[in-house]
Amino acid sequence: MEFIDFLDRTEVEIIKIIEKAGYKTAENTKLCLLSESYVGFFDRKKKEIIICTSNAKMRGGYTLLRKKDKDIHERTALHIKKALRHEAVHVAQECNNGNLLKIDRKLSMNSSKLKALNGSIKISGEEEKERQAYILEDKPKLVEKELKKYCL
Repeated sequence: MEFIDFLDRTEVEIIKIIEKAGYKTAENTKLCLLSESYVGFFDRKKKEIIICTSNAKMRGGYTLLRKKDKDIHERTALHIKKALRHEAVHVAQECNNGNLLKIDRKLSMNSSKLKALNGSIKISGEEEKERQAYILEDKPKLVEKELKKYCL
């Protein structure tokens, strides 16, 4: 899976925890064709996180010709890492019997994510779970901690 080339150590550890908990990862499935703006999905029924690497590359400006451009690679990597962490939060919520995680109430979501939040709510119908995933997607170590707490 190509998206693994864009991950840091923490995200690789997140994948290991997810797999230990009985979940899989997939890449560029039909769900990714819904819109180029989506970089990840969580399929609860299949117990699968889907990373839309092609969409992340488009959003980051990544092409074969520009592959060596460090800024473009980092921008693409950031889209992929955030998507993985976001969907991993949904795995942790599932491991918590489908409930919200018990995180610090002082943590808040960056207002620049409101449009993305609204798009996610349209698909999942679960505003608070999506809000929590958007809050935590910028906190890789906290996502890892929550997965260990609820899934292992």
